[in-house]
Amino acid sequence: MKRRVLTISGKAALLTALGLAAYQQANAADLVVAGFGAVFEDLIRQDVAPGFEKAQSSKITYVAGNSTDNLAKIIAQKGNEQIDVVMLDDGPMRQAVALGLCRPLESSSVYNNVYPSLKVYGNNATMIGVAANGLMYNTKVFKQNNWAPPTSWSDLKDPKYKGKVVFPPLSNGFGLAGFLAINRLGGGTDSNVEPAFKVFKADYAPNVAAFSPTPADMNQIFQAGEAVLAVNGSTRTAALADTGFPVAFVYPKEGAYAGGMAACAVAGGQNKPAAMKFVETLLSPESQTVIAKKFYAGPANSKVVLPPDLQSKVPYGESQISSLQMPDWNVVNSKRAEWTQQFNRIIQK
Repeated sequence: MKRRVLTISGKAALLTALGLAAYQQANAADLVVAGFGAVFEDLIRQDVAPGFEKAQSSKITYVAGNSTDNLAKIIAQKGNEQIDVVMLDDGPMRQAVALGLCRPLESSSVYNNVYPSLKVYGNNATMIGVAANGLMYNTKVFKQNNWAPPTSWSDLKDPKYKGKVVFPPLSNGFGLAGFLAINRLGGGTDSNVEPAFKVFKADYAPNVAAFSPTPADMNQIFQAGEAVLAVNGSTRTAALADTGFPVAFVYPKEGAYAGGMAACAVAGGQNKPAAMKFVETLLSPESQTVIAKKFYAGPANSKVVLPPDLQSKVPYGESQISSLQMPDWNVVNSKRAEWTQQFNRIIQK
């Protein structure tokens, strides 16, 4: 399968060429926030923005997009910043911080409550939620076949799942997590992923029914009965389970990977005071609870207490949060495009 790859710098150049029309309606009193779309956009607009706007007398203009695109936007706007706050996945946020695109956060007690293992950006950004990247399986099919639930990343190569596994591409955070986990099982490190390429093609690829990049694709494949096991996130699994479809999430015994969501005030943003307050608001108990309830991301704020039924759907509590693995993002960010091209060329063709 051939895939076109557009780098961050390429996207930034494209966005610059297209101009900044999306922000022209924002005025000086507006707070321009770029963040995740779909359900997350809805919860910001419906549950977070109204109270914030009333308290701060500042209207939020929300720009939805995926992390790669939103990172490209703030790169393109450097020197002519239109975005005040940006929300990104962990990997892209580390790039933003490294590029000096985030303004140091002002001192606030709420940042002291972030789980220690999630304090990874100094004072330049903060985690606002965390998912787990692990395994999703069809509980009904497993029960019908008297199969024990999966427990390990290595279960993805079990011959009984031949042609029944979904594995996202490396351009997807879940696919990247699965790839790095398989690499570690094979004796590799984040700096040496050759073991993963070697064992994946021989042992794991034969089981893969699809290298599905989107939630809709994966859900459709599962609902059609074409797959019963997948590399997926706890957020997506919980969302599909809540539709009534029989799936469950597994934290592999070797460790699930953290799927962090982060926010920062953009350096050079035009509305610094409101930007600082908005980032703090995202960590408030009210915001953290609604993010967990509607987006199924575990709270980054350790003081947040979730209802018992919600605790079981998200990464929750010091023990579970601290057990989540994180890759060496300096290495991953520098090599990911290269790995993705190699993965597509060798495995997906």
